[in-house]
Amino acid sequence: MPKPAIVLDRFDLQMLDVLQREGRITNAELAERVSLSPSACLRRLRALEASGVILDYRARLAGWRATGLRHRGLCQR
Repeated sequence: MPKPAIVLDRFDLQMLDVLQREGRITNAELAERVSLSPSACLRRLRALEASGVILDYRARLAGWRATGLRHRGLCQR
């Protein structure tokens, strides 16, 4: 069954904007940036995750040369 559509308001959009740039930001800092209480921010974040708007959190790598590795592989699950 598909997940129901979620209506995004200005707080949700601001949160997504910050998270796209700073995925490791703490909930307290995110809440402060978007002018919400930490509990309201966390509740909204969980709703965005549950609805599928936020799929996951990732790290962007500088590149394989920066790691000093000579070979790379791709694994898919």
